[in-house]
Amino acid sequence: MLSTVSWPKLYIQLDGPPVSSIFARKALLQKGWADNVRLQLDGGRIGSATANTSAESGDFVAGVIIPGLCNAHSHAFQRALAGRTEERSATGHDNFWTWRERMYALAGRLNADLLAAIAQQAYSEMLASGYTSVAEFHYLHSEPGGSRHDDVMFNALCAAAKDSGIRMTYVPVLYERSGFDQPEPVGHQKLFANDVESFLAHHGRVRERASETLNVGIGAHSLRAVSKESLVEIASIADSQDLPMHLHIAEQQREVDQSMAAYGRRPVRWLLENFDVGDNWCLVHATHMDADEIESLAHSAAVVCLCPSTEANLGDGLFPLHDFLSAGGRMAIGSDSHVSINPFEELRWLEYGQRLVTQSRNVASLQQSHVGRELFSRALDGGAQISMREIAGIQSGAVADLVALYDDDPMLVGHDEASLLDALVFSGYRLPIERVMVHGQWQVIDGQHVGQADTRAAFADALRKIGEAP
Repeated sequence: MLSTVSWPKLYIQLDGPPVSSIFARKALLQKGWADNVRLQLDGGRIGSATANTSAESGDFVAGVIIPGLCNAHSHAFQRALAGRTEERSATGHDNFWTWRERMYALAGRLNADLLAAIAQQAYSEMLASGYTSVAEFHYLHSEPGGSRHDDVMFNALCAAAKDSGIRMTYVPVLYERSGFDQPEPVGHQKLFANDVESFLAHHGRVRERASETLNVGIGAHSLRAVSKESLVEIASIADSQDLPMHLHIAEQQREVDQSMAAYGRRPVRWLLENFDVGDNWCLVHATHMDADEIESLAHSAAVVCLCPSTEANLGDGLFPLHDFLSAGGRMAIGSDSHVSINPFEELRWLEYGQRLVTQSRNVASLQQSHVGRELFSRALDGGAQISMREIAGIQSGAVADLVALYDDDPMLVGHDEASLLDALVFSGYRLPIERVMVHGQWQVIDGQHVGQADTRAAFADALRKIGEAP
């Protein structure tokens, strides 16, 4: 059952009445940088954004305001695994597939109470680093020995998102088989394997819970884990209901080889030939593509969610970023397994990986001369697209999801509009975040999440219980 622990609802404004106006000496509006910007907030949204003005009585005064980013791919429960899989195995042959067994073992020990505590820690860390929303790619639909019809794991994630204050796009994910040629799940997979009828019933129930801060998408784990027939059914629902459609694809070379054996096509090529992949699709990783797949996927208007810290940790490979962006591709970023929770580090290592393989610099600066600004802008737009947000960035009508930076921090001092985001992305030390707002409410104050103490205590207790589990 869902946890009976009652954590304080610290997502509520702590230091007085809700903020109704913000004055920033500099702000990154959707149309570009502006000075002396006054934002008026209304019902969790930005009512107006006026540049070249003055502060008024009652304004919260900030140095620099930028829009919060979307963490476009999260497995919240894997936060409990971070740093625990870095010991070489006896065979000395460690890869994604050996890591996966450790992940499965963790999943087999989680109930709703533990998931809520772990997810709240992950979400609080996201907020403190500048993420203001998350797409939770979720396939743990029941507790060990529990029913697939009680939705307790979904309830746990909702509680964690609400109590941390993050905006969530919940993406329930179908996982129905072990592999292309293995129709039945094996081992720990049986815990979260589901049939398409039960999965769609769950999706129908959670759709009724959608709100301004809880969006609901739909997804399939991967081509290897879902049959073509089931994927057709899921994709048709995404299209008919205008939902975000998420899917892992081509993360590992073994998946490419298996797809070739089963379908006679590489994964991305097969998907594009069999489905109307469009701008509501989010393909996660897509690491292993040939030149034809790169160009075709870029032209589809789908977003590719890149997770550089996880992809590096698991030894996945490097995404062909320059070719994909050059062909018009769209991207978002995610922290995936949460070995790192920092959007600026994800962007930094996305670029650094390309520099290492090409032996050149500023690889991603195709539209703007400053690569930090370009990466940030692409991640902002792509994150809004995969969560189906109608208005992105800081502009009238957009959600008030904002990050306030100290403009006197050593990281930012001396930087102008051209290089400020370069400094934020490529100066790899403590982030100069003063506050973070979601839907008009401060969730981070003085660089700390407002519920940090209670969240940490609950997380520590959860890890202790996991360690004691048989």
